[in-house]
Amino acid sequence: MNALNQKTIKKEIVIKGIGLHSGILVNLAIKPAKPNSGIIFKRTDINNNTLIMPGVFNVSNAFFCTTITNDHGVSVSTLEHLMGALYGMGVDNALIELDNEEVPILDGSAKIFVNEIEKVGLEVSDSPIKIIKIEKEISFKDGEKSISIKPSKLSLDIDFELKYDNPLIGTQRNLINMYESDLTDVYNSRTFCLYEDIEKLKSMNLALGGSLDNAIVVQDKNILNEEKLRNEKEFVNHKILDCMGDLYLAGYKIIGSLSCSQGGHKLTNQLLRKVFSISDNYSIIEVKEKRISNSVLNRNYLRSIA
Repeated sequence: MNALNQKTIKKEIVIKGIGLHSGILVNLAIKPAKPNSGIIFKRTDINNNTLIMPGVFNVSNAFFCTTITNDHGVSVSTLEHLMGALYGMGVDNALIELDNEEVPILDGSAKIFVNEIEKVGLEVSDSPIKIIKIEKEISFKDGEKSISIKPSKLSLDIDFELKYDNPLIGTQRNLINMYESDLTDVYNSRTFCLYEDIEKLKSMNLALGGSLDNAIVVQDKNILNEEKLRNEKEFVNHKILDCMGDLYLAGYKIIGSLSCSQGGHKLTNQLLRKVFSISDNYSIIEVKEKRISNSVLNRNYLRSIA
């Protein structure tokens, strides 16, 4: 076995928390899974058609969170922070059981998911990983919002720009390399909202579980949370976390260079649908270390992908 093989968690992880939008208490378990299983969600509160597979074309709603739905109308929502943690931590296979529709928001970031994965550790299998390699530049625009992805030799770069009509948030930009950057600030960055938007969200039956314990609330130039910011780019870093989670709906790690301005869940999904609508836009590669020439790839760099 080597670092380029598929991984799962060594032991079951159990987490309890409320859903951000539903406000309902949710029990969630992340369990080890066999190679080539991928990430699978299972609803334990219903009896039939309980499995929901993450997938680009399974996204049924992507406005204020990402929701995936199977062919029988069974859904899982607000999965982006968990998916971002699984992606960044290198978990290829896992069974995720939950007793309601919404993944718990916890502290509004991926910090707790990452900490729990680190505690139990990863089990390396005999099966090599697979990678999606972007072959052509693909872009998508929606008014002033834009997103694109183009080929890259051996990385997933995410260049994200955030623009908010708020004097505190304003314009923020950050660039990370998924497989080399220290992602601690990204994992720790919380979801956020403007104070003046709270009543509007609640009138839409959204953010019913939201509080200062699981979201940054900004009012003019002030942060209402006692903790304030965890890092100077927490707003844009949280958008990068969301983007990571939404990208992992592709099923495998991605090699490409992504640039996004003012995007979110919907824009990322629209880009991925465009990428995967034509087979020439991408290729799926099974990575076997013995096939890789050291003159082409840095071995340590490749290990970071795994």
